[in-house]
Amino acid sequence: MQINYQQIVKIYTLSFTPICIFARMQETILILDFGSQYTQLIARRVRELNVYCEIHPYNKIPEISKDIKGVILSGSPFSVRAKDAPNPSLDAFKNKLPLLGVCYGAQLMAHKFGGEVQASEHREYGRANLSFVKEDNQLFKGVSSNSQVWMSHADTITKIPDNYEIISSTKDVKFAGYQVKGEQTFGIQFHPEVYHSTEGAILLRNFVVDICGCKQNWTPDSFVETTVNDLKQKIGNDKVVLGLSGGVDSSVAAVLLHKAIGKNLYCIFVDNGLLRKNEFENVLESYKHMGLNVKGVNAKDLFYTALAGVSDPEKKRKAIGKVFIDVFDDESKRIEDVKWLAQGTIYPDVIESVSVKGPSATIKSHHNVGGLPDFMKLKIVEPLNTLFKDEVRRVGKTLNIDEAILNRHPFPGPGLAIRILGDITSEKVRILQEVDAIFIDNLKSSGLYKDVWQAGAIFLPVQSVGVMGDERTYENAVALRAVTSTDGMTADWCHLPYEFLGKVSNEIINKVKGINRVVYDISSKPPATIEWE
Repeated sequence: MQINYQQIVKIYTLSFTPICIFARMQETILILDFGSQYTQLIARRVRELNVYCEIHPYNKIPEISKDIKGVILSGSPFSVRAKDAPNPSLDAFKNKLPLLGVCYGAQLMAHKFGGEVQASEHREYGRANLSFVKEDNQLFKGVSSNSQVWMSHADTITKIPDNYEIISSTKDVKFAGYQVKGEQTFGIQFHPEVYHSTEGAILLRNFVVDICGCKQNWTPDSFVETTVNDLKQKIGNDKVVLGLSGGVDSSVAAVLLHKAIGKNLYCIFVDNGLLRKNEFENVLESYKHMGLNVKGVNAKDLFYTALAGVSDPEKKRKAIGKVFIDVFDDESKRIEDVKWLAQGTIYPDVIESVSVKGPSATIKSHHNVGGLPDFMKLKIVEPLNTLFKDEVRRVGKTLNIDEAILNRHPFPGPGLAIRILGDITSEKVRILQEVDAIFIDNLKSSGLYKDVWQAGAIFLPVQSVGVMGDERTYENAVALRAVTSTDGMTADWCHLPYEFLGKVSNEIINKVKGINRVVYDISSKPPATIEWE
């Protein structure tokens, strides 16, 4: 059988593949995505209210069930005046459910039902202050009349339909907020979801809790209870295999499944020889007290053989993916009658895979995966595919998972292979493991680790002149990388103290033979990516 090894399974690398959307089980706010950069932020703010929400593309509106308590229309980079502007029918929920249009969503409803939207004489971006608030309006209850809001639009509403009334204005935007008379339909031309809108959280709470009537009962505890019960019903007495990585997503998924099916969960942790220093042993040790059935597989030699002489990043990933699938499939076959493959897919993966613009363009092959190879006849179970990363951590805390696991930085599936620029050798891996250990250990001992989203070291394919003692050296250079982020989709370089960087650099050069120069990466994502390859 010809195997397409580009189909690297999600248990090993991050996947943005279309997956089954979960069954809705509780009160839900539906968010229709028109392509705004802030859409995920709306969802986060709603969930901070302990209210469940789902993001769906405007052109893939789900069936409006009784569980949906309200609808939010997001912003958009489009203009409602453009011929190809998103223009879905709102008949399924307008005047039937509470409806809030944000920025483009507000302009769409004004434009669609008899108002006018025109290009603004000057683009309205940045901070503004409300100059008028209709105090007795439900949406603006408790919002100050001079509250700071965040504008981000080139078009503006110049006329509202006759049955609309103004409920807020700024000095430059007359129709900053409106309500349709006799309906729980609202529109605002600013973004309440961003922190710059200082009372935006109050407005969203007014809509979600008071207007939509959501009970705020979607908590980590309730998620665990519901998910465990659903897993029991879905899986029954079947066996499930899960690839553990030592990270938060696979660990939380494993514990949830263990609570549901116990000994029928089989966990496999593969040592590809590209992990951090002592990580294979440390991860296995960390799982011992959790009661999980974990098998460690040392496959270093297989991976090193496959990577010999390979420098191209994409070829590295494909070689690693091929070997991993072979190893994982071989280990899975040793377990009789396995029916399910569990994956640690989280909600940003789902959103990206069904986004307005379709799956993201391929930047790296492991970001655009086709799923399981045909020969692995397993059904998929993804207990975390409704959660953001921070929510996964809160669920993990409810499950009493060790904080060392919950707060662990993300680590790429291909491991140090994509942090070694050029070909891979066991000696380069050893050097980078030592450098990485010094960097991470210092972040932890200095109290900086929790302030960083992801950190690591990169082995550069260059050598430089140095002086050690009275001798000239010509040795390797490494780059240190540390970023801040909320979900990894965008990231800023971390402004670590100079004194800290100086200490780490000195320790690396003194202790790691083969390194005589250390640099620090100060590029953000975009335009750079977090990893170098």
